[in-house]
Amino acid sequence: MSSPQRSRRSTKRVTMTDVAKFSGVSASTVSLYLRRPGEVSGSLSRRIQDAIDTLGYVPNLMAGALASASTRVIGVVVPSMVNSMFASTVSRMQSALSQHGYQLLLGHSEYSAEQEESLVRTFMSWSPSAIVLTGLQHTRETRRLLTSSPIPVVEMWELGSSALDTLVGFSHEEAGRAQARHLIDAGCRRLAFIGARLGIDNRARLRATGVSDACRDWLNDTPCHIIDTGTGRMAEAAREALRTLLTEHPDVDGIVFSNDVLALGAITEAQAQGIRVPHDIALIGFGDMDFSNCCLPSISTVRPPREEIGDQVAMALLDSLQGKPIETTVDLGFKLVARESSALSASIKLG
Repeated sequence: MSSPQRSRRSTKRVTMTDVAKFSGVSASTVSLYLRRPGEVSGSLSRRIQDAIDTLGYVPNLMAGALASASTRVIGVVVPSMVNSMFASTVSRMQSALSQHGYQLLLGHSEYSAEQEESLVRTFMSWSPSAIVLTGLQHTRETRRLLTSSPIPVVEMWELGSSALDTLVGFSHEEAGRAQARHLIDAGCRRLAFIGARLGIDNRARLRATGVSDACRDWLNDTPCHIIDTGTGRMAEAAREALRTLLTEHPDVDGIVFSNDVLALGAITEAQAQGIRVPHDIALIGFGDMDFSNCCLPSISTVRPPREEIGDQVAMALLDSLQGKPIETTVDLGFKLVARESSALSASIKLG
C-alpha cells in the first residue's frame, strides 16, 4: 500500500493585486501603505496589514528598484551589534523611518574600515535609498563609492571637517576635555586615560586626545598617561590596566575611561586592593550605561545623545529624500553626569 503523497507547496508569489482584492482596496492604496503608511487611514491600514499577514505577502523590492532606481532600504553600518549605545540609535532610526515605508539593512564593521567598505559595497548592490555610517574614518574606496553616488549619506556619532555629506553627532575631543576638567575641578592633579581599542576606535582616541589637551592647558603640561587595553574582555582588562598604571605611576589620582565597563572593572580592582574610590582615586567613564547609577560607588560619566542621534539621522534622511534643505552638520552635544566615583569634595566631608 503506497503512502499518501503530500501536495507540493504552491510557488506562485503573492502579489500586490492579491492583497488589494483581499482587503477590498485599490492596488494604489496598498502601494501607498507600503511606501508611506502614515498617509493611509487607520481602518484601511488595518485591513491591508491583515491581508498582508494572512496571505504572507512580501514586497518585491527589486521590482520597485528597477522602476525607481532605488529600493526603500537604507543601509546602516555600526561598529558593534552588542554595544547598547549604537543599538539605541538604530532602534530610534528604525522607529522613525519605518513610519515612512523605509527599512534598515544593518551591518557591523567590528571597528574595521575594510569591513565597512565590504558592507558598503554589498549595500550599494541593493540600490539603497541612503547610507548611514558611524564616524568619519573610511577607506578611500568607500569614499569614492559614496561621493560618486547621488544617494544621501549621513555619518553619525562624530563631528569633523571631512564629511561625505551630512554629520549628526558631537565632539569627542570636547567630551574628553570635559571629563578631564571635571576631575581637575574635583582636585585631581595627575590624570590617566584607560581606553579599549584605541588603535581602531577613533572616537575613543579623540577623547584621549581631549584629556591630554586638558592636562596641557590646565595642569601646566603635566603628562596624561594613556593605556590601551586592546580588544579583550573589558572588565578584566581594566583591572589589569589599573594594576599596571598604579605600579608605574602611583601618584595618579584621577582616571578617565573610554567607557563605563572599563570604569566598573577598575572599581572592582580598586576595592580588591583596598583603594578607596573616590577618596584615593577619582574615576569617570563614558556612555552612562544602565548599571552606572546602580553600582557602588555609582559611576560619573558622559551621557551621549544616543537616542537623539537616531532621531536626527532619520529626520535628515527623510528631508533629503524629499528634496528638502537640511543642515549639513548637527551638533547634539553631550551631558556630563557627576556621581560618587568622582565626588572628592563630598568624600572629604565624609572622611
